[in-house]
Amino acid sequence: MDILTIMKSDRPYSASNFDMPTQLQKKAKRLCWEYNMCCPDDEAKRAELLKQLFGTCHPLTFIQPAFQCDYGFNIHTHGLTVVNHNVVILDTSPVYIGANAFLAPGVCLSCVGHAMDAEQRAQGILTSAPITLEDDVWIGANVTVCGGVTIGKGSVIGAGSVVTRDIPAGVVAAGTPCRVLRPVTEKDRVEPVTV
Repeated sequence: MDILTIMKSDRPYSASNFDMPTQLQKKAKRLCWEYNMCCPDDEAKRAELLKQLFGTCHPLTFIQPAFQCDYGFNIHTHGLTVVNHNVVILDTSPVYIGANAFLAPGVCLSCVGHAMDAEQRAQGILTSAPITLEDDVWIGANVTVCGGVTIGKGSVIGAGSVVTRDIPAGVVAAGTPCRVLRPVTEKDRVEPVTV
């Protein structure tokens, strides 16, 4: 099995950093650079660049520069996706972003890790596992989501959290490590001002 097939699978893996497709990473860096330098008014060009970069890019995907990713082809948006400034997605495995997902400034979705064993780490052995954000997820500012994590539908992750394990649907979770605090309830509804 080749490395691209392994990278695109939903199974966790470990591999040598030297086997990773550097030419595809260089392509992603170029596309991210073009996107980040693109005039904010040129919505058509920005949309085209995201279509070239992402594996699946829903037309309602909006990303504020600066944005960085490792490969891009492993990022899949499935509905309205709002990504704020300075978001990083390290997509050595698939990253699935559901409809109505909101990622605040400074979020890092990191599929990739390194070997725990120091000798293997020095030899360039990496680990990787997919990340899934289900529909209606809101990730607060400066949150890190680690590989292998699924965040359930409608959940909210508090600012500054480090998410190392799955979060169920419909909850508010926060902390380092991130833990469920409470369910999202009717009391969380707000009354917008009328103009």
